[in-house]
Amino acid sequence: MLLQGKRRRKDRIIDVCNPYTGEVVAQIFSSDPADVEHAVEAASIGHNKLKKLSSGRKAEILEKAAVIIEEKKEEFARTLTFEAGKTINESRGEVGRCINTLRLSATAARELRGETVNLDHAGQTGKVGFYQRVPIGICAAISPFNFPLNLVAHKLGPSIAAGNGIVLKPATKTPLSGLMLAETLLEAGLPEEAITVLIGSGQEVGEPLVSHPDVRLVTFTGSLEVGKRIAHLAGLKRLVMELGSNSGAIIWKDADLKRAAKRIRVGGYALAGQVCISVQRVYVEKSVTADFIHLFKTEVERIKVGDPRLEDTEMGPMISEEAARNAEGLVSEAVKAGAELVTGGQREGTIFAPTILYNVPEGQRVIKEEAFAPIVVVNPIEDLNDGIRRMNDSIYGLQAGVYTNDLKVAFRCLEELEAGGVLVNEVPTFRVDNMPYGGVKGSGLGREGPRFAIEEHTEIKLMIIDR
Repeated sequence: MLLQGKRRRKDRIIDVCNPYTGEVVAQIFSSDPADVEHAVEAASIGHNKLKKLSSGRKAEILEKAAVIIEEKKEEFARTLTFEAGKTINESRGEVGRCINTLRLSATAARELRGETVNLDHAGQTGKVGFYQRVPIGICAAISPFNFPLNLVAHKLGPSIAAGNGIVLKPATKTPLSGLMLAETLLEAGLPEEAITVLIGSGQEVGEPLVSHPDVRLVTFTGSLEVGKRIAHLAGLKRLVMELGSNSGAIIWKDADLKRAAKRIRVGGYALAGQVCISVQRVYVEKSVTADFIHLFKTEVERIKVGDPRLEDTEMGPMISEEAARNAEGLVSEAVKAGAELVTGGQREGTIFAPTILYNVPEGQRVIKEEAFAPIVVVNPIEDLNDGIRRMNDSIYGLQAGVYTNDLKVAFRCLEELEAGGVLVNEVPTFRVDNMPYGGVKGSGLGREGPRFAIEEHTEIKLMIIDR
């Protein structure tokens, strides 16, 4: 754990394992409920220090942290590959995104503003009103294993820009890069009490943290089930939660099928499908289904799977053998129910082959649940009504895609697909760090993206002066 700028020793240890080799790459001391109390106390002090800093100073800290990470880019990338199993090129990409997220957060700090309020109503005169955005207080940030650096930056950056004290609980499987980021922020000048890192189980650390009465904001990325538990424990705290999806895409009959196949290859199998907006469901107009399947199968079978440390590896392992076995079970269930296994389906340890399933019955778990695996379902649709209905028949709604050259089809999908973001001629997996990112329905509450997240991390404070 990291408390008041120093790593602290504890009695219990958590092994951090390389998902590809299984070897222990680090040992981290495990926190407990008593540490939560110390962390919140420190965060309160940190908040009081941060809120006194100018916006410019907070921006300088974030920008300096970005420069430090840029200088250590390869060290951060190797850490990501060792703890998360990302390919080295995926890891380098995430480090670059983290740098950008911190710089966007610095810009958000400088641009934080309020407005005047016209109070000359109902005979009222002589009063001047305005509001400012002020820090919400103490933020509990809980991050997932799949983007353990950039998603931490998306939680820490806006909160620092706002002036909040932070308690970070990174995923226990991938705590190293988040810990490195926190230490980098301290090196850049962040007050030592402003951030604490606690590493431990949800029961021993997460639950006491989100239920603590002094915590005012919980920002969480993870599963719907855990999100519901957090909402129950958090009570009236503000919640920002990204809770996953089973993202889909419609391919209309006039679409550029080669383009769609190439992009869905990327969107379905990056990070072994362990991305909240990974393409999981593809609905293809029936007259072009056979052509698309042929093109897509060819693309997928070209993916080079293996050791994530090698420069030419395109897809590495899943986070654990348990996750890979779950993927194997989803495919087995679908095939038993009548689906066609087009390619893939094999597991070797934590490696699960890139898989395409065709004509899967709609009630199957691989369609209804978030697979979080390198599995893409391709099903034919009768018409656009059928495609939109099937896309919306989900408890999730994070992002959705449609491939078409028909503006009427595109605009109908933009209007009718139930998702936080709808993309035309692009996969739902597309994300850049300045855009408003979040979902509807079971995909969560609030938005990330520093410009938008800073509103979640602040309160509006009204101020009135009677002259």
